[in-house]
Amino acid sequence: MPRKPKKPCRYPGCPKLVDGAYCEEHQRLTTAQYNKYGRDDFTKNFYQTPAWKLARKQQLERQPLCIECLKQGKRTRATMVDHITPIKEGGDKFDPRNLQSLCWACHSRKSAEEGSRWTTRPHEYGNPRG
Repeated sequence: MPRKPKKPCRYPGCPKLVDGAYCEEHQRLTTAQYNKYGRDDFTKNFYQTPAWKLARKQQLERQPLCIECLKQGKRTRATMVDHITPIKEGGDKFDPRNLQSLCWACHSRKSAEEGSRWTTRPHEYGNPRG
């Protein structure tokens, strides 16, 4: 199966060609900046608690494959536990009915669609999917 051509890293001035959005160096940098400035104190602290780590472990044991990939007929190991209804929108933090196992790609896509990593949601910029 042919691969997509590589694109330039999205970081300003970086000439590296990549498969994703950023080269390895700038992905680490943008993630660190997001974790430092983009997350609120609750988010920074909650995901480090023993209670969340246990809930995450139990969810991945219950549902080891990404549910979004399974819907497309693919079997991908889940690495993330996602709140179906985000905590900020009233979703229960630990209720197994509000948790789903996702792979990194599906979790990133869902987070982007929810606008959780930006101050405004992507559809507010004219995204036809929103």
